[in-house]
Amino acid sequence: MPTKFRSLPAGLITGLLVLCIIGSVTAFAQTKPDEKKAAATSERSRTMKELDFTWKRAKKWTLDYVDAMPEESLSFKPTPEIRSFAEQLLHLSYWNYGLLEGATGKPNPFGKDEKEIEKKSEYKTKAALRKVVEQSYDFVLAAITEMDDAKLPEQVTFFNSKVTRLFALTTALDHQAHHRGQTTIYLRLKGVTPPGEKLY
Repeated sequence: MPTKFRSLPAGLITGLLVLCIIGSVTAFAQTKPDEKKAAATSERSRTMKELDFTWKRAKKWTLDYVDAMPEESLSFKPTPEIRSFAEQLLHLSYWNYGLLEGATGKPNPFGKDEKEIEKKSEYKTKAALRKVVEQSYDFVLAAITEMDDAKLPEQVTFFNSKVTRLFALTTALDHQAHHRGQTTIYLRLKGVTPPGEKLY
């Protein structure tokens, strides 16, 4: 023990040590919740960044598909009973809006009938089709930007089920990938090499 402390009463030294220990424990207890909160905030922010990145990647990939198909082949159908190339992309766009309505409550600007967009001739030119597709992805991306990431685990009514907002967002992502994937064969049958996968 240092010489300057040897003259202090043993009880006082013990008391000082106890106070130091209590102070250290109190400081540790006070910082722990803050550290946990910061970690949670960082984790949620990473989730939102990944959602934003994934939807931007999906947007670019789908627009590449639109760009790849020749204008004169937009109405092409591999068989008569299925959607044309343009109708596939219009269906995709309609449900980008529709599924996000379930996730966020923002209304679908095309209403409740997807035929309103699929069958309109004004959306069948390449420029018009590209614009509709692009705007549907921008709708999703704006909703993600505006969403409080703390709301992702909240339950929402999605068709006839209760799901989290995050589940609804990922379901929308699955849907657009499904219909973009279907159009791969349309491009192949027209002698067009489909755009390469965009993983990053």
